[in-house]
Amino acid sequence: MRSHLLNDLTTEHYRRSVTEGVERVAAKLATTDRPFTGVTADDLAPRIEGIDLDEPLLDTTAALDELEEVYLRDAVYFHHPRYLAHLNCPVVIPAVLGEAVLSAVNSSLDTWDQSAGGTLIERRIVDWTAQRIGLGPAADGVFTSGGSQSNLQALLLAREEAKSDSLARLRVFASEVSHFSVKKSAKLLGLGPDAVVTLPVDHDKRMQTVALARELQRCREDGLVPMAVVATAGTTDFGSIDPLPEIAELCAQYGTWMHVDAAYGCGLLVSPTRRALLTGIERADSVTVDYHKSFFQPVSSSAVLVRDAATLRHATYHAEYLNPRRMVAERIPNQVDKSLQTTRRFDALKLWLTLRVMGADSVGRLFDEVCDLAREGFRLLAGDPRYDVVVEPALSTLVFRYIPAAVTDPAEIDRANLRARKALFASGDAIVAGTKVAGRHYLKFTLLNPETTAEDIAAVLDLIAGHAEQYLGESLDRAC
Repeated sequence: MRSHLLNDLTTEHYRRSVTEGVERVAAKLATTDRPFTGVTADDLAPRIEGIDLDEPLLDTTAALDELEEVYLRDAVYFHHPRYLAHLNCPVVIPAVLGEAVLSAVNSSLDTWDQSAGGTLIERRIVDWTAQRIGLGPAADGVFTSGGSQSNLQALLLAREEAKSDSLARLRVFASEVSHFSVKKSAKLLGLGPDAVVTLPVDHDKRMQTVALARELQRCREDGLVPMAVVATAGTTDFGSIDPLPEIAELCAQYGTWMHVDAAYGCGLLVSPTRRALLTGIERADSVTVDYHKSFFQPVSSSAVLVRDAATLRHATYHAEYLNPRRMVAERIPNQVDKSLQTTRRFDALKLWLTLRVMGADSVGRLFDEVCDLAREGFRLLAGDPRYDVVVEPALSTLVFRYIPAAVTDPAEIDRANLRARKALFASGDAIVAGTKVAGRHYLKFTLLNPETTAEDIAAVLDLIAGHAEQYLGESLDRAC
């Protein structure tokens, strides 16, 4: 079975197998006419559970045929213009090429002797991102598995920099629409159940800095330690951007670590027209970026950046078999010294090839296109009496709710929106997300595909209304 090991003796087998796989995916992408087939877990699970993994097919073509049945046929395809649900983007081809290269070479980015040039490429991408943010000459960072891990590491650094002798006294401040990973990170870091102070947002879903100032002062008066403020540059639900300059001023006044979760909004770093929306981010102590959201990179591709490279020491441990202390004096660049992970993929290669083939401006223009589309979508929703739209978009997210003309019961309207989303998903014609606003059920478009048009949005709105009206009609029939 050594014929399946990738080495100098099997390059032709490698070329044939990968080419056949690529051709299958290319054919699928070329012929997919909707984002999903509507298959249910109950339908698909028996097919997968019925496969005996102890009985190999011993043939690549047969395995790909089977994969077509259990995965490719029913996958959710983010490249389709009517996939409008979560923060999943279509990916650019240079990044997919990078994925193929990094998987085959299989570098591990923990130590220099496992990656060599990969280490330096990741460091260069980190430096480039830090420069785009404006963090200054002492900045550094490291790639992570995603925004949640980036936020966790940032708050770990903030906890250590707070230098408190009591974890129970530490407080983290974030808006009510910040990412759930803030609270999850606080728990993982051993902070108390009251550690995260949730702040109200304004009409545009931005953190109210008056409330932040009040809570920081109360924290000081109560003898507590304001460990960190988490500002969000692109909230998951609304794409809203907190007032970064004002937050930076308050953090400076109270000596508090400022973290900016820009997992979604980091695409603004390369936007030719909207970079100013991130004004104030340059004053952050740490920043989360998810290239796999608004840089059109395959999952995963994320990083945490810090203003002061020295703070990364809080994630540093030395092992004689991996990164002994003597390597620091020998100036051997080991990325594990900065990371919560040990073995780690060379995800930076995808963005490296993207920048070398396309350039940053081209990526930024793609993100600008989806932001422009969201503004068109807002105008459609605001002018449609069937819908209530929550807030004008700062980025590319729209949150809205179907409002039937003849129904006034909020609970029944909730059910109509829930059923419409479920029916739409089951049809496979389009996929939208859902959330709650003030306790009521709303629907959500997350627009990250430049191929999506205003006509697609209008068509999906019609589909949603049709499903909602069908549910309400059936509900009326049952009541009678």
